[in-house]
Amino acid sequence: MPASDPWVLAIDMGTSAVKTALVSSRGEVASVQTRPITTKLLPGGGAEQDPHEWWAMVRSAARDSVAGAPDLAHKVAAVACTTQWAVTVPVDAHGNPLGPAISWMDTRGAPYVSQVVRGWPSVSGYAAYKLYTWIRLTGGAPSRSGMDGLGHLLFFKYERPDLYRAAYKFVEPMDYLNARLTGRVAASYGTMFPYWLTDIRNPRRVAYHPQLLAWAGIEQEKLPPLQPVDSVLGPLLPHVAEELGLKPDTVVVMGSCDGHSAAIGAGSVRDFVGYFYVGTTAWMSCHVPWKRSDLRHMLTTMPAAIAGRYVVAAEQGMAGRCLEFLKDSLLLPPGDPTVAPATDPYAYLNDLAASVPPGSDNLLFTPWINGVLVPADDPWTRSAFLNQSHRTTRAHYVRAVMEGVAFNMRWLRHHVQKFVGKTFPDLRFIGGGAVSDLWCQIFADVLGCPILRPAHPRVANAVGAAFAAFVALGVLAPEELEGRVAIDRTFQPTPATRALYDELYGEFLAAYRQLRPLYHRLNRKRRAEPQAQ
Repeated sequence: MPASDPWVLAIDMGTSAVKTALVSSRGEVASVQTRPITTKLLPGGGAEQDPHEWWAMVRSAARDSVAGAPDLAHKVAAVACTTQWAVTVPVDAHGNPLGPAISWMDTRGAPYVSQVVRGWPSVSGYAAYKLYTWIRLTGGAPSRSGMDGLGHLLFFKYERPDLYRAAYKFVEPMDYLNARLTGRVAASYGTMFPYWLTDIRNPRRVAYHPQLLAWAGIEQEKLPPLQPVDSVLGPLLPHVAEELGLKPDTVVVMGSCDGHSAAIGAGSVRDFVGYFYVGTTAWMSCHVPWKRSDLRHMLTTMPAAIAGRYVVAAEQGMAGRCLEFLKDSLLLPPGDPTVAPATDPYAYLNDLAASVPPGSDNLLFTPWINGVLVPADDPWTRSAFLNQSHRTTRAHYVRAVMEGVAFNMRWLRHHVQKFVGKTFPDLRFIGGGAVSDLWCQIFADVLGCPILRPAHPRVANAVGAAFAAFVALGVLAPEELEGRVAIDRTFQPTPATRALYDELYGEFLAAYRQLRPLYHRLNRKRRAEPQAQ
């Protein structure tokens, strides 16, 4: 049992960075560390990351978090990971990587997924009987864009057969980190969800389904054994505990994907309490008591980090990455001393955006730099600035990006509320984007509802992972968690901007409908599907 006043070392590894923090059972956060992660973009829709880099950045950040709070190190009872998901890593029996990690952005498995799901009679490219079975068992179906675990498995099987044969297991990032921490290869009920190979009808007893495995042509022995989300995987490996400066009996809990832990870290613990996240990517979610799916709008539910519950899966795609792209590619190119500000570049961009009135003088930005995920499975559509003029300034571009991400979230909210059958009277906002008071106010004005910002929005995922660990250790009960998340500030919508943002939101949706055919003509690859043997 953990000592009194226990702490957890929480490891949050997203798409672009690793964050580590020490979190107490009271919700205190100490010694936050951040390390960058790189993504390699390849021809043909490839997107890969290096698991060796992951592990090096995790060790570096975690070591410094523990060293930065020497009076707390002996109080750390557990390590809990939370990570990006729908990312696939081939590993050996000890959890060491055998090849690259295929990112959730990777579309190279799309042709093979299309072969697996097709048949007659067809519904939107899916065999009707297969689609029905997938929805009944998993709550959704494989994405024909290839941007999920099954698409990655099929890519390895047919285009990297050497790695497929050599791999002991294919795992998600959270399960990979757990394996490096403990030497045990396993997956939680939540992490294997995006492979569409598990029966999740009972969130307390999830298992691989033989029919789904047969359709996919994936051998179960290539997949990790499944464990409950609230289980303890095992103690830290002795050399890992020594390197990180932790006690040798420190345990590792199963952990959760970032979408699972974020709900807890936002304080959205009770059913139908909505929140949204803006970091590199964006999503909106809440806990629900049932399994449900809306394949038309790519909405479904998955087993939550709280045992026996479900959480809405509504990953929208790039968000904060749009602002980063604008910064690095157009406004503040790295290494250019003539334009780089001496202060924090994001604070500089925030000040620029604040100098422009709401609506950015009707400059619109569409944030689909990697396509649209939810509420439309559309990998071909791209982003753009619309309605530029000779009066458009840097400040307009920055604010338009912030407003475009907010319009996109409003589009998602409509479908999430319809999906859960509830209207969100307010929304909690977490992630790096929530650090900006201006962006919080823009979201309040565009969404037309109060926005509640928790006290630690940038590390909310880590807080959620730590709280889930405390539940697994028996330190906290699920019903205690919401009260441990303090709200820093509430942003109220400004009535004067409502009509303006309503009009621009309508034009935002019209832009998608009217430009979608153009993007499909420009970007869709018309190539024969390779034959899966």
